[in-house]
Amino acid sequence: MFCLNPILQVLLTCLACYMSVASDLELDPNGYILYCPCMGRFGNQAEHFLGVLAFAHGLNKTLVLPPWVEYRPGQRESVQVPFDTYFKVEPLQQYHRVMLMEEFMRDLAPTIWPPGSRTAFCYKSRHNSEVTCNAKEGNPFGPFWNTFNIDFDESAFYGPLHYDTHDEVNAENWAKKFPVSKYYVMAFSGAPASFPVREEHIDLQKYLIWSDNINNKAESFIRENFGNDEFLGLHFRNGEDWKRACEHVIPSERRNMFASAQCLGYYLDHGQLTKELCYPHEKTILKQIKEEVKKRKVKAIFVATDSDDMKAKIMKITKKKVKVVKYEPASPHIDLAILGKADYHIGNCVSTFSAFAVRERRINDKPVSFWAFPDMSHDEL
Repeated sequence: MFCLNPILQVLLTCLACYMSVASDLELDPNGYILYCPCMGRFGNQAEHFLGVLAFAHGLNKTLVLPPWVEYRPGQRESVQVPFDTYFKVEPLQQYHRVMLMEEFMRDLAPTIWPPGSRTAFCYKSRHNSEVTCNAKEGNPFGPFWNTFNIDFDESAFYGPLHYDTHDEVNAENWAKKFPVSKYYVMAFSGAPASFPVREEHIDLQKYLIWSDNINNKAESFIRENFGNDEFLGLHFRNGEDWKRACEHVIPSERRNMFASAQCLGYYLDHGQLTKELCYPHEKTILKQIKEEVKKRKVKAIFVATDSDDMKAKIMKITKKKVKVVKYEPASPHIDLAILGKADYHIGNCVSTFSAFAVRERRINDKPVSFWAFPDMSHDEL
């Protein structure tokens, strides 16, 4: 699919010889893809990541693994956390060629992508008065690229091309519009992937394996709090920001929102989106917990939440016969690792955070269920 012009081939051969002496890295003749995971928090970034992984695979280019973008209280700008802080790199290489962005910028960029020749890719111009991607405008865009001292010299627009590079015609169109001879490194201002994750990319989750640090902390927490007892993992989205988001649900529009396809199906085969499904009533939640505890006969519950853990209310409906715990200090990634390992699980159908745990559980054949799904009333307990 990709043909290098003779001059570039000679340059890459010379660079490859240099790299073989200077390091263990080998240059990819098909080029590299970089991108900023600049939409939302971890759940959204993870959905995009699976799509970008498939995109890079379809174009047969090495994917440079970006740091995760995080927002911390008291800090105005985003913080970039290296990819391998949370996930192992090696399992991803079983599917496709990847490398950490820190390694790319340190070992390859000075030679193959030096300052003065860096192009930002975007679908269309992001500026009213100039034809430019404006790739560093705003937070987290600016802080992300500044982490690596990256400035862009030009912009390239890929519209109307789309991200389905498993479509051979579309992949060929990408290669024709952006030949590797001219665009050896493609740096996207945002993730070149659909949101939410496409149905055919869900199984790529199996290559996302928690780092030893995250996994060991989750295992240690489970051992110390539950021993060999089965436990129920719960995820609540009950903060005010989520409540406001769910107010935009209009059932009559018959469409998915965020990750709702994980319970409703991509074609709404299993029902339609409702406000109750998005932001379930407290009585619905407590009724469902009570029924699940009775059905599963569990003696322990783990709670992950962005706001209210409802611990006192859960203790009350279970008559203090069930241990209720959460991970402290708060760590969303350890929460997800624990939810993935729980014997049983109830998550939010619409939340992309819940969706990460659900994908992992389904790959490992663990049961999943959702608040208010199928339709449940919230009658008095």
